[in-house]
Formats: sequence, C-alpha cells, structure tokens
Amino acid sequence: MKQKIEHINTRIKKTAIACGRDPESVRLVAVGKTKPAELVREAIDAGATIIGENYIQEAREKFKALDDCTVKWHYIGHLQSNKSKYAVRIFDLIHSVDSLKLARELDKCARKIDKIQHILIQVNISKEKTKGGIHEAEALELIAAVSELTHVSIRGLMTMPPYFDDPERARPFFKALGHLREQIREANIPTVFMNELSMGMSGDFEAAIEEGATLVRVGTAIFGARQ
Repeated sequence: MKQKIEHINTRIKKTAIACGRDPESVRLVAVGKTKPAELVREAIDAGATIIGENYIQEAREKFKALDDCTVKWHYIGHLQSNKSKYAVRIFDLIHSVDSLKLARELDKCARKIDKIQHILIQVNISKEKTKGGIHEAEALELIAAVSELTHVSIRGLMTMPPYFDDPERARPFFKALGHLREQIREANIPTVFMNELSMGMSGDFEAAIEEGATLVRVGTAIFGARQ
C-alpha cells in the first residue's frame, strides 16, 4: 500500500513539475469506495491525507471506525438531498453538487451545526445521461444562485469524462472544465472561489494535471478493483 501511494504521489509530482506547476497544488484523493475501513486505515498509515467516498452509509461507518485518524474526508458520489444532514457532519469537501435543491439542503443542514460546508459544482461536460452534473451552459446560473447561500461555499468544479482506454481522449473534457473555470472567474461572483478542479482518475490523472486538476481521485491504482 505504501509503495503504491508513494508511486502515485511521485507521478503527480513529476507531471506537475513537467508542465510548470507547483506539485503542492495537486492533491491525491484516495477513493475507498466498497473497501473496508481496515484497508482505508492502511492507506492513511501509508500517507493518504484525503479519503474519497461515494456512499453515505458506507462513509458513516468508516468515519466512525477511523475517528482516531487525522485525515480529510471528501464526498465524490451522487448525493441525495435527504442525506445532506449526514454529509455535512462528515465531509470537508463535497465534490458532487449539481442542483440548487441540493445546495439549499446542504446549506440548511450546515447552518444547524454552525458550519460553512465547502462544495464543488459537478459539471457534466460530456452530457452523458448516466452521469450526474449540471450542463456546462447552465453552470454559471447555478453558481450565481448558490453563491447567495450563507452556509455553503463554492470552491471550484468537478467533472467525470467518459471512460476511455486512452487518457488523451479524456483530455478535451479536462480542458473544457478548465475553460469553464476561467469563464466563472471572469464573472467575478462574490463569495465564489475557483481554486479547485476535481478531475482525473487512476487511468488518466496525468492528463488531468496537465489541464489544471488540483484534486485527482484515485481508487483502483491504490486499493485494486472495486468489490
């Protein structure tokens, strides 16, 4: 486990340096979905500083089992509004906000526990019906509406391109998310930060880094295939 995480971190660092970026500007999210808490603990002990989870119930169990660990928790899966109360208690960053309804529910639940919940807006760049996310053309309008909420804070964008064997085929989707970030920055919406781009997984994270990723979500290359 330690060797795998060190190898991925080395690849992240080399890629960032090669394209003129500060390697500290890219962080690894170790995705532990379907993996037991003991294996996630191994990853934390091996140097993982951010754990990504896709399912609320599974995350709740792991969060409780690993409450002695110093680690940040990121939610990267589809989030139902009725699970917001659990999400705000566990997660430092929620990557997958794609509707005003969900943002409002997170805002309400975060207010109850006196928390500012950091979120990313998920954008469906590929327009695939099987994937979550707001369409690119609707992103600015959603972000402007969410920016008026007081207990959620937009920190950037997330996307999932179609699956390709060749990472170069995913690159245009990463590039498009980077362009969208610049458009949103130019809109200069108060309280909206565009610091984060969550994109890239085990098979294509180097291409994502070259296109500006700050958070790469790697599961299979660390934990093996999902169960």
